[in-house]
Amino acid sequence: MLAEEKQLALDIDAKMAVIVEGDQTRLKQVVVNLLDNAIKYTPRGGSISIQVFATNTKAHLEIQDNGEGIGEEALPHVFERFYRADKVRSREAGGAGLGLSIVRSIVMAHGGTVDITSAEGKGTTVIVELALPEKTRMA
Repeated sequence: MLAEEKQLALDIDAKMAVIVEGDQTRLKQVVVNLLDNAIKYTPRGGSISIQVFATNTKAHLEIQDNGEGIGEEALPHVFERFYRADKVRSREAGGAGLGLSIVRSIVMAHGGTVDITSAEGKGTTVIVELALPEKTRMA
């Protein structure tokens, strides 16, 4: 389902171009998977915030939603293959429980990190950090 169909508000904050080195197709898959999850689990009329920025040595992608969130007991397992926090809702939303596992694998293969924070009923924030190429690092 598209964000437009669910009448989701998208706030994109990318004030500067941030360039990382890596497999463009796989890195695009990271962004698509994370946005797909945010759209799936954010209710009609909700909001999704996307921030892209760089610090001295790292590129940051932060995707935050005000969706249903993930329970505290499920949070440590969300990057496991085939893990689904809520079997009923996951079946309704589709997917096989591989999205976040794939995201983590791709990010780690690029020497980066991915972190997720969430609270049931409040939403989820996913932060991906990748190293900036030496030539583009800030002084």
